[in-house]
Amino acid sequence: MGELERRTMAKVTVRLVPFLVLCYFVAYLDRVNVGFAGLTMRTDLNLSASAYGLASGIFFLAYFVFEVPSNLFLHKFGARKWIARIMLTWGIVSGANAFVTGAFSFDVVRVLLGIAEAGFFPGIIFFLTLWFPAAYRGRIVGWFMAAIPASSVIGAPVSSLLLYLDGVAGLKGWQWMFLVEAVPALILSGVVFVYLTDRPADAKWLADDERRWLSDRLAAEERVRERRESLSVAQALLDPRVLTLALIYFGAVATNYGVGFWLPQIVAGFGGLTKFEIGLITAIPYAVGTISMVLWGRRSDATMERKAHVAIPLLVAAAGIAVAAFVGDPLYKMVALSIAGFGVFSSLPVFWTLPAAFLSGPAAAAGIAIINALGNLSGFAGPYAMGWIKDATGSFSGGLLVIAALAVVGMIAVILLPHDRKLETAAAPAE
Repeated sequence: MGELERRTMAKVTVRLVPFLVLCYFVAYLDRVNVGFAGLTMRTDLNLSASAYGLASGIFFLAYFVFEVPSNLFLHKFGARKWIARIMLTWGIVSGANAFVTGAFSFDVVRVLLGIAEAGFFPGIIFFLTLWFPAAYRGRIVGWFMAAIPASSVIGAPVSSLLLYLDGVAGLKGWQWMFLVEAVPALILSGVVFVYLTDRPADAKWLADDERRWLSDRLAAEERVRERRESLSVAQALLDPRVLTLALIYFGAVATNYGVGFWLPQIVAGFGGLTKFEIGLITAIPYAVGTISMVLWGRRSDATMERKAHVAIPLLVAAAGIAVAAFVGDPLYKMVALSIAGFGVFSSLPVFWTLPAAFLSGPAAAAGIAIINALGNLSGFAGPYAMGWIKDATGSFSGGLLVIAALAVVGMIAVILLPHDRKLETAAAPAE
């Protein structure tokens, strides 16, 4: 690595990554804080486990429908304007969760939240491909996606503490939680509009030689991909590799949301715990996941190996969740779920290097969006299946086994996926 490359990538990383991590932290917290609301909200609104699971997951149906159009708009208008719009609307709708009165209104607000937030995550993934060469993407996406488990490590105790505001100003604790945690998104929407830069060519905060080096390097990689194949938006949406990646992501996301939305209630079932203690214990698998996500992405970049770095963690996640289904002791159950956290979270950043290896331009925007949209349907199926099985059996064990099986399906799909690692390494650095 030359001095120019080192200097340029250090500036880009420091400028973009911490800020994007903060934005995704807020986004993810607003998406999953419903898990903590469920500790008291279900009783207050007389929601069954099935109704709660449906409302938790229905977010992803709306998210699915609007994901691809949103990412194409981002490609057209630029990340700065479109991501600011997304954050403003989702902050407003997330706060509206505080005013739901029953199953129907809860479903409606969750649908609106899915529409508002659609395109944020795949938009950021696409945005990162415009700034970071292939050799950096495993670690960079790992740092960015560390906001997922970190939002639970920090958000779990914070959300549980906000539940203690029950009765203040005539509002329930879960209402305060939704209102307070919506505010950061509203503030950050304005910051995004001012702070983000759409492409390296527009980056006045880079020196001329740094701008030129980065633009040339990324253009060289894009030429390599396009010489191999140049896909239209329609071709990308129907490409077998894209659909296989969506299946893989379906399994990975199922392990995350299927367990995550219900984890506070699983921990509450241990008995004798305060809300704050539930929040602290719930955070443990996510703390493990935060560390593994960063380290595993760095390891994948160092070796430039991708498929095994996705398949092995999915196997670990499946094993951890399956063991958790069969053990009753709280300590052993949390150890198993922490092992699962290591698996699922370490697979995610490396996974997103796979589509970026062969997609570019509008095809990349659409392909990444459809992978995320289809994969996130498991965010509906997983929580709903967990709730339905809990109502039918009185236990979370059956639901955990279903989630583990979906992770195994994802692992098998990774093994079968065609992937040419030369597409990531063929473009020589422009020194």
